[in-house]
Amino acid sequence: MNSPLPAIAITMGDGAGIGPEVVVGALADAAVYERCRPLVIGDARRLREAALVRGETVEVVAVESVAQARFEPGRIDVIDLGLLPDGLEWGKLSPAAGEAAYQYVRVAAELAVAHEVQAICTAPLNKEALHAAGHIYPGHTELLAALTGIEEVSMMLSTPKVKVIHVTTHIGLIDAIARIDPGLVERTVRRGHRAMRSSGVEAPVIGVCGINPHAGENGLFGAGEEAEKIEPALEKLRADGIDARGPLPADTAFFLAGRGDYDLIVAMYHDQGHGPVKVLGIEAGVNITVGLPVIRTSVDHGTAFDIAGTGTAEVGSMIEALRQAADLAPASVG
Repeated sequence: MNSPLPAIAITMGDGAGIGPEVVVGALADAAVYERCRPLVIGDARRLREAALVRGETVEVVAVESVAQARFEPGRIDVIDLGLLPDGLEWGKLSPAAGEAAYQYVRVAAELAVAHEVQAICTAPLNKEALHAAGHIYPGHTELLAALTGIEEVSMMLSTPKVKVIHVTTHIGLIDAIARIDPGLVERTVRRGHRAMRSSGVEAPVIGVCGINPHAGENGLFGAGEEAEKIEPALEKLRADGIDARGPLPADTAFFLAGRGDYDLIVAMYHDQGHGPVKVLGIEAGVNITVGLPVIRTSVDHGTAFDIAGTGTAEVGSMIEALRQAADLAPASVG
């Protein structure tokens, strides 16, 4: 099929969580098909169950390849791996669902590396279920890096008001501070700079958070971590013409970004970046993996076992993740 729209592989996520519901809910929106050609990698039976609990009148059709998909509103094309057991309970941890979630991501990565799709958009997986299935990865970001042979990537959260890239993500706070060094800070800022330029920001202004309260306040707080771990990186980046400013007190950096002073904020650890973004509303946030050979976006919420199977999951984040994947993906060649 020749089309200017990018083909996007959508992984269904953990089948016991809300992933199938947000996928079905998003693809019930005909406007999605005006931006991209969506193809689900998952379990057709579970998607039909999700459509039933949501009350969506869509047809779920199993296909064997990208070429067989029709990408039509009202029809959800799915490469059906058929890995979930009969009667899988909604909202309950399942190693089988963890294994299936891993396989959905593996197949999507293979399609992307083979250039059969131009981007990947992921529904949430459950890390505990993933580990119970024997796949010990902190999350999608690290899993996709391994599947595509990349040693180091970065997590970026994107909202209409604030964008933030993380130096460290899914590790303990003490370990995160130990891992931060000038090289890692420099590489993270450079990946963020490239991503912003790719999205159309010609000269991004980047604010880099400190580690300690008030960014250390000239040695009053902490043990000089800002001077040791961050400032040497900023000096190199500025010498190369990258407008990286800081270290900034994290408690004001996001306020300044929200009013437009910065195009991108660099957070040193997980909660420093995630907290402000989630205040803006989970439905508005999109998770982007920066540094992979393929575009990857994701919803910015988890599997929500407490509401899985009730048909009440919000689908706004999935629609936004698909929109950003379509905007960032290279043009399709057919």
